[in-house]
Amino acid sequence: MFAHDSEKESALRFSRYDENHLLSSISPHIIKLEDQIWPSVEHYFWWHVVKKQKFRDKILQSSALDVRKIGGVWYRSKIAGWKEKRRVLMTRALYTKVQMYPDIQKYLLATQDQLILETSLYDYYWGIGRDQRGYNTYGQIWMDIRKRLQASLA
Repeated sequence: MFAHDSEKESALRFSRYDENHLLSSISPHIIKLEDQIWPSVEHYFWWHVVKKQKFRDKILQSSALDVRKIGGVWYRSKIAGWKEKRRVLMTRALYTKVQMYPDIQKYLLATQDQLILETSLYDYYWGIGRDQRGYNTYGQIWMDIRKRLQASLA
């Protein structure tokens, strides 16, 4: 029924909600972007997605793990075209993170050409989903950043 995928078997797998993983969006790595200090990548992302200032303020006061619960609720108003902007926002934040922290850059480069998978069972956009057929956008972003870093070092 499904073909065996050996590339996925040897992939670097993690959850972007694992605060102990260097490539996580909620790891305790402060980023400076757009002349502002953000407690995490997740803070930056959701602050830019939600529309109302009261939720933006709440995002800045919350832990990285709670930020998605505030911004990601389906009935909460989001900026116009947020789905088209989400990859750009996340790429900008992750690229800033890897530029600011040499240990993260070293870790990412050490993965060489390994497939990077965000293992969310329920998120088919950012992760691979339960059936492993999701877009894995989060993993794709990290692989794009890695490719850019490798090219700059060549």
